[in-house]
Amino acid sequence: MTEQIVTKNLKFEYEQEDEQKVLVIKDMNIKINKGEFVAILGHNGSGKSTLAKHFNAILLPTQGAVFVDGIDTCTPNQLFNIRKKVGMVFQNPDNQIVATIVEEDVAFALENLGVEPKEIRKRVKEALESVEMYQFKDHAPHQLSGGQKQRVAIAGILAMRPECIVLDEPTAMLDPRGRKEVLDTIIDLNARYSTTVALITHYMDEAAKADRIIVVDHGEVIMEGKPSEVFSHVEKLKEIGLDVPQVTELCYNLRKEGIDIPDDIITEEECIQALEKLLQNA
Repeated sequence: MTEQIVTKNLKFEYEQEDEQKVLVIKDMNIKINKGEFVAILGHNGSGKSTLAKHFNAILLPTQGAVFVDGIDTCTPNQLFNIRKKVGMVFQNPDNQIVATIVEEDVAFALENLGVEPKEIRKRVKEALESVEMYQFKDHAPHQLSGGQKQRVAIAGILAMRPECIVLDEPTAMLDPRGRKEVLDTIIDLNARYSTTVALITHYMDEAAKADRIIVVDHGEVIMEGKPSEVFSHVEKLKEIGLDVPQVTELCYNLRKEGIDIPDDIITEEECIQALEKLLQNA
């Protein structure tokens, strides 16, 4: 598979007011392939959001390197190309919405780039349709729900036609309905357009939908693999302050009680099938 984002011995530190330096990321090596849906997990302060900001050169390494399609993010004259390839969606959609009309907001960045008006209209329409928000094109963003606002923010990034979208806890401020709307949009974009997705989240059920999970703790990668592989390490995840999907914890507790049920279950359907099989063989 073709590599989209690569970090090599990445280190990042910041300076506090007392001039003490704090190392946030320690010698991190990860790869995200084109078309892959990767979830990045970690408790607050683990370094996951700092890592995400390196993917489109919002932050630059203190040591080591980050490559986007082979381009070193520290190359000064390549910043525009990097930002064009990797779009960023933040936790609070209000911080990304700048216009008073949905359609104008999605067009904002394209206008600043000097894209032809005809092309802007085409891209805005396609972007809003892809997140199922075209019917709201004439609405005021402040009248939308949290989930709808976040989908408009995603459309604004999609109109730029990036190959990769990095989402930093995009559902953290949303209710369950809004969370589902945004997650469904992310999954659809990845499946339908092969858009590379890097999702920073603390919701285990969201991470369970990814192709691969990377677990970060104290600025280091401590675990990675398919969701079923990562979530099978229930005790280790709990030790670092993370949870597992509810159905995975149920199966974990059943195994503790001596019930022979697989340790790689992450969906309700898998759990039902396993329990049915047990009952049939009882």
